[in-house]
Amino acid sequence: MDKLKVFESFVSVAQKGSLTAAAVAEGVAPAIMGRRLDSLEAHLGVKLLVRTTRRITLTHEGTAFLEDCQRLLAEVANAEASVSAGGLKASGHLRITAPAGFGRRHVAPLVPKFHSMHPDVTVSLNLSDRVVDLAAEGFDCAVRVGDLPDSSLVSVRMADNRRLCVATPEFLKRYGTPQTPHDLMRFRCLTLSSDASQTRGWAFRAPIAAKDGDVAGHEVIHLRPSGPMDCSDGQVLHDWCMAGYGIAWRSTWEVEAEVSSGQLVTVLNDFSAPPNGIYAIFSQRKHLPLRLRLWIDFLKDHYGQAAYWRAVQ
Repeated sequence: MDKLKVFESFVSVAQKGSLTAAAVAEGVAPAIMGRRLDSLEAHLGVKLLVRTTRRITLTHEGTAFLEDCQRLLAEVANAEASVSAGGLKASGHLRITAPAGFGRRHVAPLVPKFHSMHPDVTVSLNLSDRVVDLAAEGFDCAVRVGDLPDSSLVSVRMADNRRLCVATPEFLKRYGTPQTPHDLMRFRCLTLSSDASQTRGWAFRAPIAAKDGDVAGHEVIHLRPSGPMDCSDGQVLHDWCMAGYGIAWRSTWEVEAEVSSGQLVTVLNDFSAPPNGIYAIFSQRKHLPLRLRLWIDFLKDHYGQAAYWRAVQ
């Protein structure tokens, strides 16, 4: 039994849900495809597929074995690709997830560029603010922004992300400029609504006064400014800020281009909290698939350039 060929036939039948369709795709008779599956089940000693005249379904063992076969075939394909075409010919399917707002601006536009460089790689992009379980939901990589919880996942820091207080020049001309974070309490601020995830408020780096009046150090403080409008969607806050309705506390990935062009002005820069990061997250593996290694390197190459964030997105 040519195990690799049999594994490929099993995956094809499972994906297409039809013995005939898989046989046509492979250019063999359905009877040959059936004999391959029979030999595989006999070799393993378990039933992988339930075959009727109308459809084919996977058993519990078949579902688990399908995942293993897909991973094995992908690794074989990557092993072959890594020693051909200068090690840059990747193939297979890449499943990526990212936060909705960040993903729309800084992941989705890069996917077509990556695909044009590696046309044998297909890509599925999931945009969700939910923290996706990579292993349980079958994702290869997540792009995440902010402080990361401890986990068994591997993270690669690709860029710093700072939070900035920003407003339009017109707003500041009309209402003045806050000099300290506590001044924000008397300004019109655009905040996330209480049902959003930003539970601690806006973070600032504040000096700690020593007994002699000098600065003994700094600490991070959190404030909850308010204003006449709030929203659970960060893009809406960005749009309101651009329209001159108030001061917003936004990430550099959202406003760097507008700050660079002068459409927005930063305030309270001396009190900016330390940056967190933008990360690529993936499951612990001894050997990453070539397509995933290339994707992570592709993101690092773009996100690592200061000019990328200043460009109009």
